[in-house]
Amino acid sequence: MNRKLMAVAVAGVFAAPAAVLAQSSTVQIYGKITYEYGYVDQGAGKPSTDLAQTPGGSAIGFKGQEKLGGGLTAWFQCESSADVRGISQDGLCTRNSAIGFKGGWGNLHFGRWDSPLKRAINMGTTGVLDTGLLGHSDIFAGGSGGTNATAKSNRNRWKRRDVGWTYYESPNFSGFQVLAGFTPGNAATGAVSAQDNDKPRVLSLGGTYKNGPISVGLGYEEHSDFGTSATPAVGDLKDKAWAFSASYTFMNKLEIGVAYLDAKYETTTATELKKKNWLVGVDWKIAGPHSAHFGWVNAGESKGNSATGISDVAASGPDTGADWFSIAYQYSFSKRTSARIGYVRQDNDANASYALGGAGRPAAGENQDAVVLYLQHNF
Repeated sequence: MNRKLMAVAVAGVFAAPAAVLAQSSTVQIYGKITYEYGYVDQGAGKPSTDLAQTPGGSAIGFKGQEKLGGGLTAWFQCESSADVRGISQDGLCTRNSAIGFKGGWGNLHFGRWDSPLKRAINMGTTGVLDTGLLGHSDIFAGGSGGTNATAKSNRNRWKRRDVGWTYYESPNFSGFQVLAGFTPGNAATGAVSAQDNDKPRVLSLGGTYKNGPISVGLGYEEHSDFGTSATPAVGDLKDKAWAFSASYTFMNKLEIGVAYLDAKYETTTATELKKKNWLVGVDWKIAGPHSAHFGWVNAGESKGNSATGISDVAASGPDTGADWFSIAYQYSFSKRTSARIGYVRQDNDANASYALGGAGRPAAGENQDAVVLYLQHNF
């Protein structure tokens, strides 16, 4: 009996610290795994092929917080991309990741995060995915996801997850919230002139409102020193965009959303490129586990007086727009697991060359379409 009591006592000594740690720890593990398989016709001059991708925010994350007293809380989040194909092996904290402090005054954090403009646009984005073959963001906003402002990457991307944010989120006032952030200039340390001493940075502002069936977003963003100017006195060129989005859900079954993006790029000190894009999406919960999704994007013609384009945005001129359309059926096995099968088509005007997410860029005027299976599991 004494030996048994001794064994229990020893086990208790070693188990007690673990129990205390478990009770005080706030670290949580969460994530989402996605897999997309599709067959895509990439247009004349390119082979039709099947593609396997992991779009839509496939990730694993760790987050936690500590109450510091006086209503102040410290928190962290490290979210990393999770490619179940095993092809991409990015490191830790590649997605929304930050350290911050929050209280009754709001939330101030530092790190890599979705921009205020992106979050404002998402308030009206429904019925469509962001990335992959079924993703709408390439044609609507120049893509969605990781960027690096200090390297001037993805100049025409307006749904950014940038590095090095100083980021503020206001308290939620009956559904309304203000968002603001800027990235560091990180000027070259060896710069010897105003021309060399570039400070590429992003300034982004957003306001969101969500209450009951209504969601609204309004945002503005500026990319400073992203384009190179030949005039040192002027410095580098800027890009600016503002966006509006809204959605409404009828009878908890039918959600309709719209989004509008108005962007302007300085291509020289005397020329600019303008683009106006629209999105309309529908999410219809038919019955039980069955739902349908529809999306349409119109990229307007390139306006302004620029003789050069930026990435997939063609130079100013006629026949530089495009239309994107998707339709899909989804079956939800549970609240965490679902499968979606859909069809998507990209129609380019004669001088436009937008591509479906993951497909090769077609020649100007060529169209693309694909049939896609998309799987998702949240944990």
